[in-house]
Order: sequence, then C-alpha cells, then structure tokens
Amino acid sequence: MPAEPHSDCPLCPRLHDFIAGWREREPAWFNAPVRTFMPLEGEESVRLLIVGLAPGLRGANRTGRPFTGDYAGDLLYGTLGKFGFTRGTFQARPDDGLELINAAITNAVRCVPPENKPTGGEISTCRQFLTPTIARFPNLKAVLSLGTIAHQSVVRALGLRVAAYPFRHGARSTAGELTLFTSYHCSRYNTNTGVLTEAMFEAVFADIRAFLDGA
Repeated sequence: MPAEPHSDCPLCPRLHDFIAGWREREPAWFNAPVRTFMPLEGEESVRLLIVGLAPGLRGANRTGRPFTGDYAGDLLYGTLGKFGFTRGTFQARPDDGLELINAAITNAVRCVPPENKPTGGEISTCRQFLTPTIARFPNLKAVLSLGTIAHQSVVRALGLRVAAYPFRHGARSTAGELTLFTSYHCSRYNTNTGVLTEAMFEAVFADIRAFLDGA
C-alpha cells in the first residue's frame, strides 16, 4: 500500500464529498489529501515523525502543507525551530522556504473532516496510509502523537493494543524499536483553555531532543 493517498482519494465518501464542495467554493485552495511534509534530505534522514489528527479547513486543507495556515502550526513550527528541527523562517505558507531537519510531519487522517471530527471508520480507513508512512523511514527512532486520536491510530498502525499504551500528555513508551511520545494537540482551543501551555509543549520537545541526541 502506498504511504500517500491519491489526490482525489474516494475511500471515505463523506470526506471526499466535503472536499469536493470546498473545491467549488474555494478553487484556489489545495482541497485534497495532504501529503506528509518531508525534509529535503529524504526518508533516511528522518528520526522523528510527528502525527497530528487531520488537516484544518483553513490550515493545511487550504495550503497543502501539514499545520500550515492556522494557529496550531504557529506553535508547532515555532517549537520545532527552538529545538533544531527546522531551518529557515516559518511564515505560514507552503512557499516560505521552511525546511525540516531529521523530522517529518503527517496526519492520522489525510483529508479535512467536517467540524474537525473524523469518524472512527474514517480514521481506520486512513490508517492504511499511516502504517506505510511509519514504515517508510528506515532510521526512525521517535514518533510524537498530538492528541488521543492520533496516538491511538499510531498504536494500532504498529499492530499494538491501545489499552497497553494509554494516552497521557508528556508520556514516553517503547514500542519495539520505536519510542512513542505523546502531547495534547497544539490547537488554539487547547491553548486558550489552558489544557496545553507553551511551556508544556516545549517540555515534550526537550524530552524528544534529549532522547534523540542520546540515541
């Protein structure tokens, strides 16, 4: 199975129809399954994979790059830069020249869902792309899941039991040759309500940085 869906992927009819409607409303937007954001150095350079939930309507669905165009991206890319995972300046658009270093970014669900809420069936269907995405990186050491749904989908993609890997912010667990890290999603809702603070998010990346530097 390929790691990336077709640009007009029909596997989830509700999501396919939702995107089709937005293609008519906003023809200049990306409006397609969002591909994994890769470093220029290629698959072998990736040691950290970050997995979000799904593209935001006016974020990645509009721009075509994960976490680009909405607040979640501002926090994520700003934090990645602080810990040496990017080069260049993030300007919230796909042509800003920002490059990833030893990291890749993807989503558990590649198509934008209505109200940011994919169904269980859609999450399960899109896992056929998440599983080969994880497998495509020969030197992958760490996976960071942003939020419960992303974490559970990663665990299932690895063929493991969700009950054995409960979600907890800031947790670290071993899954075969991989180390799984978890964080609350860096959404505006979570930061506005105090569920996630910038310091909490940075602490997760400090843990990842220390782990990778010592691996």
